[in-house]
Amino acid sequence: MNQKPNKNIEDLVEEFSELLYSWAFYKTSHRETAEDLVQETFIAAYQSFDKFENKSNYKTWLFSILKNKISDFYRRKFKDNYKALTNTGDSLNNVPLDKFFDDNDNWIKERRPINWNDNNNLLDDDEFISILNYCMDNLPELWNSAIQFKYLTDKDSKDICKELGITPSNFWQILHRSKLQLRQCIENNWFKK
Repeated sequence: MNQKPNKNIEDLVEEFSELLYSWAFYKTSHRETAEDLVQETFIAAYQSFDKFENKSNYKTWLFSILKNKISDFYRRKFKDNYKALTNTGDSLNNVPLDKFFDDNDNWIKERRPINWNDNNNLLDDDEFISILNYCMDNLPELWNSAIQFKYLTDKDSKDICKELGITPSNFWQILHRSKLQLRQCIENNWFKK
């Protein structure tokens, strides 16, 4: 017989915790959040353990639960941030683009991007990664999440907009403003150090 051995939830925790944590951390870039998501994954697995039908292996089953937990996390986070943004009367339009561009939509000389061409291996530099994370953490949460979804996941823009509960034009505006702020933060903290 070629049947899977019966495992209990403790066996799954022992076997898959590190792998699930690595994936959750990759998707969230936050240690405590990743730990919480893995814990929620195992709680959900425990609650539905008797329903597992061996149609997939345990690893696939646990990762599908984790992926749903990660999506739920971002969905909650975006909704909370969007509500906070709209409840304070703040809006994306209140972020002053005029600090980057003049009245003719040209770069202000002092704000013009500097040349980054000499730095092809920045992502291999731990200090640069630390500064990038610092700059990402200083973005509004909705912007941070939009950037992470756009550049760190395989989702297309339509799915990201649906996930965030925003319009496509709002999404592109968020990306544009986020990139401007990230560029300024990185230039100030890395290139001008």
